[in-house]
Amino acid sequence: MRTHGFWTVAPGCGEIRDTELEPPAAGALRVRALYSGISRGTERLVFDGEVPESEYARMRAPFQEGEFPAPVKYGYASVGVVEAAGSDAAARALLGKTVFCLYPHQCDYVVPLSALTVLPEGLPAARAVLAANMETAVNALWDAAPAVGDRIAVIGAGVVGCLVAWLCSRLPGCRVELIDIDASRAQLATALGLRFRPPSAAAPECDLVIHASGQAAGLRDALRLAGQEAMVLEMSWFGRQAVSLPLGEAFHVRRLTLRSSQVGSIPPGRLPRWDYRRRLELALSLLTDPVLDALISGESSFFDLPTVMASVLDRDANTLCHRIRYPSPAG
Repeated sequence: MRTHGFWTVAPGCGEIRDTELEPPAAGALRVRALYSGISRGTERLVFDGEVPESEYARMRAPFQEGEFPAPVKYGYASVGVVEAAGSDAAARALLGKTVFCLYPHQCDYVVPLSALTVLPEGLPAARAVLAANMETAVNALWDAAPAVGDRIAVIGAGVVGCLVAWLCSRLPGCRVELIDIDASRAQLATALGLRFRPPSAAAPECDLVIHASGQAAGLRDALRLAGQEAMVLEMSWFGRQAVSLPLGEAFHVRRLTLRSSQVGSIPPGRLPRWDYRRRLELALSLLTDPVLDALISGESSFFDLPTVMASVLDRDANTLCHRIRYPSPAG
């Protein structure tokens, strides 16, 4: 069958391309996409051609086609319905199921059974596009290891920062502040049940600071807010951008720890018991709370992506997760 996928063909430029799908063989399934989500941080770097050459291999999405910088078909937050399956019983058992897949923006696709995770009961397909972001947030908490009663600052009220703060706020006795320079994010924080502060009003002497703003100034604020012997967890990925930090001043005397976190690797202490499937299943189960719909800031039709993508990824856009809606079979 013929279907359609979105490709970045040059920095800042995308187009819809046709592609042919073979019928699913044994152990494979064909999925019709319902929704996909745009991951603003990573997809901006891809769309703008800013992925460093040294990271081309590590940055590959599971079902990426093409090569960086372009043309490339990229993405990893697709939710759809299984419409066809190979002849084996395990694959056919998923017919009609709603599933999540780390697949680029495409109307239909054929993938192995192992690439699909069935949505848990109570999770709408429209919200499940947040699954990859929630996985990132879960991995961050594993890396940061917050404890009961900690004073925690999360800098950057984007989707991942909000999810991290929301998870931390559910730990008993923790005081969590969500920090951002954009005062309009206070309303979002309230919707999520979080305390919002601008950087100038943030409480100092934190036990843990998690940085997810993607801005060098935010990381400098993180070092300033960290208390004695505290950890600063860096979640932002700056691509080619060099970052200048004040590692003089009180950095050494306060014995701060600056640690990176990246969802591509499960922390070593969990590897004996956890794999990527179990982590994704956990992320999906955590998305059943309707309050998280506040993180979806807009929706567009798939066929509008060539014009929509640039505006969604604009650094000045007040966008959270932008959801892509796919046509129905009749449409």
